Amino acid sequence: MEKSEESRSDAGRESGRSSRARSVASAKIAVAKARTYLARVVWVVCVLAALALAVGALLIAVKANGHNGLVKGILNLADVADVGVFDLTNPIKTFTGSDVLIKTALLNYGLGALAWLIVGRILTWAIRPRS
Repeated sequence: MEKSEESRSDAGRESGRSSRARSVASAKIAVAKARTYLARVVWVVCVLAALALAVGALLIAVKANGHNGLVKGILNLADVADVGVFDLTNPIKTFTGSDVLIKTALLNYGLGALAWLIVGRILTWAIRPRS
């Protein structure tokens, strides 16, 4: 009798350990999925910010109609995405000569777009779980 009680007790302990292990494993999987999703969201936000800057620079370069609602909206998005570092009112480099605004926009917004992509890749790498 004692042996059968011991074997049942051992089986109960093993069952508890295996359910605990399954619970820990499923929690790890859930955290990995959440980190993967967060990394994707961060990357998409960074790409959209870079795209806003690139399209904003293009619109300035082609001298798009600034009174158009879509052009205004994209330039406003670019103004937000430049985070005050790559803005056109206080540029990184000041040009002289003809088409100063175009040169300034291409350089500053181009550097801003590149910075967003680099930062996005670094953050994505840091957030995404390792296999």
